[in-house]
Amino acid sequence: MTGPLDGVRVIDAATLFAGPTAAMLLGDYGADVVKIEHPRRPDPSRGHGPDGLWWKMLGRNKRTMTLDLSTEEGQDLMVRLVQDADVLIENFRPGTLERWNLSWDRLSAANPGLVLARVTGFGQFGPYARRPGFGTLAEAMSGFAAMTGEPDAPPTLPPFGLADGICALATAFAVMTALRSGRGQVVDLSIIEPILTVLGAQPTIYDRLGVVPPRTGNRSVNNAPRNTYRCRDGSWVAVSTSAQSIAERVMRLVGRPDLVDEPWFATGAGRVAHVGELDAAVAAWVGERTREEVLRAFEEAEAAVAPIYDVRDVLADPQLTALDAVTTVEDPELGPLRMQNVMFRLSETPGHIRWTGRPHGADTDEILRGLGLTGAQIEALRVKGVV
Repeated sequence: MTGPLDGVRVIDAATLFAGPTAAMLLGDYGADVVKIEHPRRPDPSRGHGPDGLWWKMLGRNKRTMTLDLSTEEGQDLMVRLVQDADVLIENFRPGTLERWNLSWDRLSAANPGLVLARVTGFGQFGPYARRPGFGTLAEAMSGFAAMTGEPDAPPTLPPFGLADGICALATAFAVMTALRSGRGQVVDLSIIEPILTVLGAQPTIYDRLGVVPPRTGNRSVNNAPRNTYRCRDGSWVAVSTSAQSIAERVMRLVGRPDLVDEPWFATGAGRVAHVGELDAAVAAWVGERTREEVLRAFEEAEAAVAPIYDVRDVLADPQLTALDAVTTVEDPELGPLRMQNVMFRLSETPGHIRWTGRPHGADTDEILRGLGLTGAQIEALRVKGVV
């Protein structure tokens, strides 16, 4: 089965999460992705989590090869790989490719149609360009951490690679946009800018009104009630009232139709100004019922609620099971593995997981033979430590 990106050739020379996840997404829809790693220093993602299981997902649909780009022979081989590629994704500090004699001028001369995606913490220029950059720093500097957490608690970072994940989606989108243009070009993407965009109109609001978003816990500054609520059985649910009609249904359901008739209830801002009263009413009603009772009542009222899941609940949920959102893939080393499926379903040209993350350098010889190297030449490179 071929995917919609069949024939698109991607070189993934990035490490850890943002760049490699973007390459994974492209591979999920049929791109031929070649993952390049240092011969003696594998991608650190192989060591993340227990038993290397992070890599089994992140490395899926990628062929793996080793190549030391700091050597002249490794650089020459990279240029030969680029000649037949559509995309090269890298996340080295600005200036590193240039130091390795792999500048854009050299790469584009070898392949004028190449899209070079450069994913770094702070972009290719500016006073912070050469700083080491990770998703945590982007979460801190974008304003995310400052507005996350309880009002009287410290700024809060997410317990997973949020900024990296958002950047990966942006990188995949940027790559496809560049490919659609039909022109070889450089994509300059900092990890901080995508998460800054997702945070919404904060800069505009501050610019016009001087308002700095406070930390509000699970509450929203735009509408109410919006929070997490504890059920009688100790489980939790989340309630959203982004739409006015939903807010009205929730308050009628919890026995406070009188609040719906208040003039301030007609807008999200008005409800936020009375969030304490609204939250108390919802919390009291939910706290008297089990989660099953709450969910059933909300569904009958056509109000918006969701159970708060951990991973065990995710794997058991009937809707996610129906979507095959977490699928099972056969791994040659570990047997059946469950992991997130491809992100969206295309009716005519669906993506799919062809294989899980492969061992370090598993496809080096095959890829180099594809460049015309003989077995003896490959062995000589291996002895030198180039591959």
